[in-house]
Amino acid sequence: MQADAESTEHTPPGYPVWKIALLVVLPFAGGYFLSYLYRTVNAVISGRIIEDLPIDASDLGLLTAFYFLAFAAFQMPLGLLLDRFGPRRVQASLLLVSALGAFLFSIGVTLFELSVGRALIGFGVSGGLMASLKAITMWFPAKRWPLVNGCFLATGGLGAVAATGPVEALLSLTDWRGLFLGLAIATILVSAVIFLVVPERRDVGRSHASFSDQWKGVVTIYSSRVFWAVAPLAIAVQSVGFSIHGLWAGPWLSDVGGLDSAGVAMVLMSMALALTAGFVFTGVAADRLQSMGFTLDQLSGLGAALFIAVQILIVSGLVTSEIWPWVLFGFTSNITVLCYPRLAQAFSLEMSGRVNTSLNMMVFISAFVLQYAMGGLIELAASGGGESYPPSAYRFAFTVAIVLELASLAWFLFAVRRLSSPAPKG
Repeated sequence: MQADAESTEHTPPGYPVWKIALLVVLPFAGGYFLSYLYRTVNAVISGRIIEDLPIDASDLGLLTAFYFLAFAAFQMPLGLLLDRFGPRRVQASLLLVSALGAFLFSIGVTLFELSVGRALIGFGVSGGLMASLKAITMWFPAKRWPLVNGCFLATGGLGAVAATGPVEALLSLTDWRGLFLGLAIATILVSAVIFLVVPERRDVGRSHASFSDQWKGVVTIYSSRVFWAVAPLAIAVQSVGFSIHGLWAGPWLSDVGGLDSAGVAMVLMSMALALTAGFVFTGVAADRLQSMGFTLDQLSGLGAALFIAVQILIVSGLVTSEIWPWVLFGFTSNITVLCYPRLAQAFSLEMSGRVNTSLNMMVFISAFVLQYAMGGLIELAASGGGESYPPSAYRFAFTVAIVLELASLAWFLFAVRRLSSPAPKG
């Protein structure tokens, strides 16, 4: 079930690349920017939340992880809606839910109220990447998907950058509640831009099948050997990246590295800048290396190995407060996003929304479980209470994550080799 090359090799008449970038890519980039900002901002404001609420590391992990849980819960319906109604209307509507969640978060006074707000934020930005990838498959040729995806994903890195130093600066003018009220207003504005500016494209990439037939397509995806060869690597690596970058890097740098809030924000901003550069590098390198005969499977496996190696260096204790290992962490953390175009190319174009969300759902379920579990592991390994935790507790939790990634990489290498092996005769 390869993507229909004929329908994706030409942009529509009257839409040169610059116009598509201006009217399609940039508005969706605004939504993805906000998605990443919401995802990672708690790493900077976590200390202030703990000061205002009687919660521990496990509670903080659960609160932050509700973003991932709600995000994951909507992925399957999201794929159906994107393939049926297109990314413009779906994304504009969902962002309004995020705005409501940000407003509720800004006025919440209990852990439950903040969790509801955080969950609504996650639900509302659940289409930030998936709607954008759907739009890219509809407006660009298949051979350019890795390059365009990489450049687009850099806007998420900019969102992560905004969640560090700029947020820390804003917190000198307001508190975290005022910050989220401002985010709610910004989210409404981005929703309006997407709805009013992005043109509809109904000639490609839209499914006219019944919802029952669309669900059969989901079953086909989850029954595919290709999916189960590639997906576990993306699930493990990205969930670890989200969990650490989105929350646990901040407490690590404070409790293990001994940095103050300004120092933590500086390192997190460096990570985010490296993440942005890594997205662009991944897209450009994949575009060039594929023309040289390399496959997306080979590039994903190599990227995962590099990312795991960086984590082993950090956990080893050889470095503590230095910036450069965390820069490498950010740069290598999302190379496995190449798994998305890899899987999209294995199915028909009208299924691209469901293919991406089928993988994304599992990534974010795993991220929810892992981010919460890491808080529990830190609590478990800590010898006592207090406002900070010992370095050994963090190293224990991070090591468990590394073991999961190594297992997924071993499976990926085995399963991809099986896919490329000729079927036995007989």
